[in-house]
Amino acid sequence: QVQLVESGGGLVQPGGSLRLSCAASGSRSSIYTMGWYRRAPGKQREYVASITSGGVTNYADSVKCRFTISRDNAKNTVYLQMNSLKPEDTAVYYCTAIQTDYWGQGTQVTVSS
Repeated sequence: QVQLVESGGGLVQPGGSLRLSCAASGSRSSIYTMGWYRRAPGKQREYVASITSGGVTNYADSVKCRFTISRDNAKNTVYLQMNSLKPEDTAVYYCTAIQTDYWGQGTQVTVSS
């Protein structure tokens, strides 16, 4: 079993930055490819970014060059640094261990002036 807890969401103005964290606990959590997804109001959940246990990253085109995913395996934590935020980035952001049923509870990100 793996438990995932996100934090770091909030309200930010357009052009601002936030860093989300996802703390993982449980057995062997460091072996998983970890990812971030988001669900905007009235829309389906969409992929944002992922990182393998070895640090290989991948991003959705909509966030490429603005968001950076990273992980600290010693701390069992995955991060999502979000820069140049836009109103369309407003969503609940979820952390997951890719290809498993392990999901966090989500953290709200609101980009508004």
